[in-house]
Amino acid sequence: MPPEARNTRSACSDPDGRGPRLFFQAVPEGKTAKNRLHLDVRAAPGLTGEERMAALEAEASRLVALGGTRLARHEPDPPLSHGFIVMADPEGNELCLD
Repeated sequence: MPPEARNTRSACSDPDGRGPRLFFQAVPEGKTAKNRLHLDVRAAPGLTGEERMAALEAEASRLVALGGTRLARHEPDPPLSHGFIVMADPEGNELCLD
């Protein structure tokens, strides 16, 4: 990792491996709204391709039923992306189903 990119991201995990991993990453743009925290929620761990996207779609549908809003679907583009769905909570804060 180049020196200028050090300390721009970090992660924490449940030591027992049951809970989710939290990943924090600095971004270049400044704050433009009241909340600047963006969560990536692992909704399809270990899955790939259509099986992964089907699991993400199922979770997106569940969240929409609870008041969330679906914003965009990004198709898999290996090796850079395995595909994800961008959502917003009822207050408009974005999160990604990953």
